[in-house]
Amino acid sequence: MDKLAIVVPCYNEEEVLKLASEALRDVLADLVQKGKIAGDSFILFVNDGSKDRTWELIEEEHAAYPVQVSGVKLAGNVGHQFALTAGLITAKDMCDVTISIDADLQDDVAVIEEMIDKFHEGNDIVYGVRRERKTDTFFKRTTAQAFYRLMGLMGVKTVYNHADFRLMSRRAVEEFSKYRETNLFLRGMMPLIGYQTDNVYYDRKERAAGESKYPLKKMLALAFNGISSFSVKPISLILGLGLLIIFCSVLALIYALLSYFTGHVVPGWTSLILSIWFLGGLQLLAIGLVGQYIGKIYIEVKQRPRYNIEKILHKGNNSDEERTTADEE
Repeated sequence: MDKLAIVVPCYNEEEVLKLASEALRDVLADLVQKGKIAGDSFILFVNDGSKDRTWELIEEEHAAYPVQVSGVKLAGNVGHQFALTAGLITAKDMCDVTISIDADLQDDVAVIEEMIDKFHEGNDIVYGVRRERKTDTFFKRTTAQAFYRLMGLMGVKTVYNHADFRLMSRRAVEEFSKYRETNLFLRGMMPLIGYQTDNVYYDRKERAAGESKYPLKKMLALAFNGISSFSVKPISLILGLGLLIIFCSVLALIYALLSYFTGHVVPGWTSLILSIWFLGGLQLLAIGLVGQYIGKIYIEVKQRPRYNIEKILHKGNNSDEERTTADEE
């Protein structure tokens, strides 16, 4: 029987953690009863340097349900993508299959059974995909759709309307663990693994409690990180834009000469000043974009640990001791 680990990254989720634990424990119990997963399957909460009582609540849940609930405490806040990676890599040696899901319960836990069924059919990765975005605001829905289209234009392979709700087999996680880059964009990395995949579809719910930990600033940073980590097309676009401006400058020169020889010259500096500002801004944009890529190279070559695990709480059916560690990845 396959052992399942549900990996849940958490940052300041004290308001929803108990609800998430209860809902996911019910899912595990149902799947165990149906004989689809092993009885020692568990939830792995990853505390991403929370400033509230998130870790204390994880400890309480582990004490109350030592087999069903485990925990990983990171030494500091490293961000959602790193926290999720820490959970997946930690869980891969404890189970046969993992499912990642956020703690806010917006992703429908009812489709976890369908994910397991598709795993048993031979799929190594099963993506949770939203059917529609009716619960999003107009701004968020529009920007999300624009993001996926832009990623496609940049040559980045992603699954439309998929975030980080997915199933991965052990061998898929092991393959993912070989990707050592620091600039993580998991939605773009998973299609690179190349094993057999499938999708399950669901309707996203309202957040059970608390506030979103992904404001507009973080969403934009994630989008730029995804584009710049998987594509150099922005640099190519700047090159193309530079060539276009040179062509327009030639046309402007021809127009200026015709105006001069026909006596229609209008004194003034407006066009000249506008051209200087425009070209100056374009140069700064180009330098800044190239600088971003150089900065990413700088971060990668230092090869610093992506996260530091301070403590692990885990107790399986065949183990009577909890494990405490201080590893770095």
